[in-house]
Amino acid sequence: MNQHAPNMRPIIRQLDEMTANRIAAGEVVERPASAVKELVENALDAGATRIDISIEDGGKRLIRVADDGCGMTPDDLPLAMSRHATSKIDGSDLLAINSFGFRGEALPSLGAVGRLTITSRAQVADGAEITVAGGKIGPVRPAASNRGTVVDLRDLFFATPARLKFMRTERAETQAVADTVRRLAMAEPWVGFTLTADGREIFRADAEQGELFGALQARLSRVMGRDFIDNTIAIDAERDGLTLTGFAALPTYSRGAAVAQHLYVNGRPVRDKLLTGALRAGYMDVLTSGRHPAAVLYLTCDPQLVDVNVHPAKAEVRFRDPTAARGLVVSALRHGLANAGHRASSAVGDATLAAFQAEPPPPLPGRSYQMDYRPSPGAIRSSFVAQAPSADPLPDLAAGFAEAPSARFEDITPGPTHAPLGAARAQVHENYIIAQTDDGMVIIDQHAAHERLVYERLKAQADEKRIASQALLIPEIVELSEADAARILSIADELSELGLVIEPFGAGAVAVQEAPAMLTRLNASALIRDILDDLADQGQSDRLRARIDAVLSSMACHGSVRSGRRMSAEEMNALLRDMERTPRSGQCNHGRPTWVKLKLSDIERLFGRKD
Repeated sequence: MNQHAPNMRPIIRQLDEMTANRIAAGEVVERPASAVKELVENALDAGATRIDISIEDGGKRLIRVADDGCGMTPDDLPLAMSRHATSKIDGSDLLAINSFGFRGEALPSLGAVGRLTITSRAQVADGAEITVAGGKIGPVRPAASNRGTVVDLRDLFFATPARLKFMRTERAETQAVADTVRRLAMAEPWVGFTLTADGREIFRADAEQGELFGALQARLSRVMGRDFIDNTIAIDAERDGLTLTGFAALPTYSRGAAVAQHLYVNGRPVRDKLLTGALRAGYMDVLTSGRHPAAVLYLTCDPQLVDVNVHPAKAEVRFRDPTAARGLVVSALRHGLANAGHRASSAVGDATLAAFQAEPPPPLPGRSYQMDYRPSPGAIRSSFVAQAPSADPLPDLAAGFAEAPSARFEDITPGPTHAPLGAARAQVHENYIIAQTDDGMVIIDQHAAHERLVYERLKAQADEKRIASQALLIPEIVELSEADAARILSIADELSELGLVIEPFGAGAVAVQEAPAMLTRLNASALIRDILDDLADQGQSDRLRARIDAVLSSMACHGSVRSGRRMSAEEMNALLRDMERTPRSGQCNHGRPTWVKLKLSDIERLFGRKD
């Protein structure tokens, strides 16, 4: 028996406008941060150059958004409070969307669950205001106002008190609002933003000047921090009508969670699985498991190539050609990381400096002043006499002492200290190379560095000769559903290039005829099913490539210079020059840095030689 079937035939009713708005509000407005997002996006669509946001009690008591945009006339205000009334589109083409909003649901939804007041003035009209409380629209009244719009939303969810039970603490809601404003500010560097919480300014980003990359750099430095910009590479690529710009962090600047990943499509912040998967694939063989890349990427294209009307909060998008979008992100990131060469995060050097802690001097009894320990005039005269040149040989101060053991570094001829990684000067603990540069010193992990060099060489050889495959004595039959069999066979050519040859074997089954020669003890059935899971989730799969790279990485590890081996001066300098020429040599195969640089000025500061 169907438990959902009623005993009596249900009656179909037309829901009233107020109920419909409350239902819509449940999809559009999940929490105060959602309301802030909708109102700020409206301000951006109105052409605002300055947006001021104020909240109280995490946005539950008050949300106020003021902008200097085009404003609205008194006749516009009632329409703005009606569902599906919008100035963004005319309804003729739902793919030709060049604005943030287009459904006409945000303001009516906010008015249905809170007390909403809009005060606005257009350039050629008088100011006016309208109030909506719990879905009941009041009359339009004259109001004094500058050009632009001020939206006051008070007592959010007072009309749906059950929703208040799902609100988090004031601090958590305030943080969510701040994160929302920061994400929007990162996409609009030429717009100024301020966010005030309970009378205290918690975020401010003045409008930036200059061309795109310069303005974005300045805005991201303000929002993400200067360290982020100092440790990123610029991304600028184009393919098939898609353009990708932004900044991607070096692998050694990775994070423990995906909290520093910001993706935008036509200026709209999105959380899209396709793009997130592409970002992860771009860093596939330079990050260890459990680490996440940091990046701010902007994908722009003709609105006809992407559908933003697939999610009520417009957080997800659908591309007409998802393969092209994913391919652009992956190739641009890999190309950018390869061009970064031997660069490593400056944060590694900062952490190294922080590890050097000068031992504080022992406290002296009583009060001490600099003058208390000045030598007497007699002591000064004696000191000068002792320092005066003399024809007599100096006494053997070491006489009577046994020869002290010392670290004896190999005599190394001067090298190119002007090179990025400098010239090798010594090897310590048979694992670390000390190199001198014009402005500091570099410490290199010889095993990790050589491991990356060998790995890149093996990958290049594998790509040139294609991955060698080995025919199976008995083909392995993998039973699948007909849909899964068709899906895996659709990428048979790509798998063949990686050494995995599959063929159809009746309805709902495939036969694995050949496997990559380097993958011993391959469980072909498990691999096929894992690839299918990736295809279902992301539309693409790098799982086979990742397994091959893991084998190459293991081969590189065993074939590289081992820790504990003494290296000659020529070998050390050759290693440094190879690192400078090899892409991605700033980190080993596991994502750890291969070298650390200390600036001379920082070293002098450690020893108190410079303030």
